[in-house]
Amino acid sequence: MITERGGMRLVWSLAALACALWFVTFALGGVNFWIKIAISAFILAAAAVWAHTPRFNTLRFDRTAVLQGVVSAVALYIVFWFGKEISALLFPFAPRQVDAIYGKGAGFPIPAIVIILLFITGPCEEIFWRGFLQRRLMARYGRWTGWLVATGVYAGVHVWSLNFMLVGAAAVAGAFWGLMYLRFDRLDGLIISHSLWSACIFAFVPMGR
Repeated sequence: MITERGGMRLVWSLAALACALWFVTFALGGVNFWIKIAISAFILAAAAVWAHTPRFNTLRFDRTAVLQGVVSAVALYIVFWFGKEISALLFPFAPRQVDAIYGKGAGFPIPAIVIILLFITGPCEEIFWRGFLQRRLMARYGRWTGWLVATGVYAGVHVWSLNFMLVGAAAVAGAFWGLMYLRFDRLDGLIISHSLWSACIFAFVPMGR
């Protein structure tokens, strides 16, 4: 019988690894942002696979998963559009910080960004953040507390960006996808949702000025 590797020590060790990887990705210069985020997400997904995470998650990519993924990606994009408009009214610095998010990977080819978002960061992040971290935290602390803690960790690692809008965006997106995972207990629809949403918001229909 296949069992999940490790206990809560492993969970918090990999959460610390995620924090370190996001520090390298957001706070350090050198390699282009998109390459760093792709490598970081891949490392976390590899760790989750090592912990047997995929064996305990639904990965059929059937009609239900596609429907959930597409509808939720559109819904989350609409939420972000309204959030951008409201935040611009409430916070004078919001437009500048949103532009800074898009400036992170400036100069990188758009087709390459789309490939990274669709086939690396979207799938890899969901395998780790929801399929591994949130699943383990819900099992340990209960469904709602586990969802809340997982959302907090996901938003917290983005603090290295020193960008209030990005941390807030991560909190909203993390809570949204976390609720989907809590409700449907499926990872395939989440992978589609995350991949499509990120490709739209960063490449196809960006929200910068």
